Amino acid sequence: MTRNLRTPFFALLAAAFFFAGYAAGQNQFGQPRTVLQVSLIKFNPGVSDADGQKVIDGVKKMAAQIPGIKNIWLKADRMEPRDFDAAIVIEFVNRAAADRYAESPIHESWSRQLQQIRLTSISPQITNP
Repeated sequence: MTRNLRTPFFALLAAAFFFAGYAAGQNQFGQPRTVLQVSLIKFNPGVSDADGQKVIDGVKKMAAQIPGIKNIWLKADRMEPRDFDAAIVIEFVNRAAADRYAESPIHESWSRQLQQIRLTSISPQITNP
């Protein structure tokens, strides 16, 4: 390569790397078709941390037994409203899986355990159009 072509070539190459890095750094997001169930739970007064954690840990057992559960989250990093005690998020592969979960005897058994220590809860399901 001649000296006259080297400078423009390297300038063009540097510009290409710069713009490729800029494009790669742009915020990208998706809108998955999965269904999320976000449950905020407030325990009855006097429920021990161990009893509350035992019920929350029961979600792992359910996830292993009910088909269509893709992911679970069991630890609340920050709670809003602050007077709630626990949060659970379950991601289902689709609406049919969320419906099977709601009707499952495994879920029903877990719900009975939760009802013994739960004062109230909020559980919306969220998805994308």
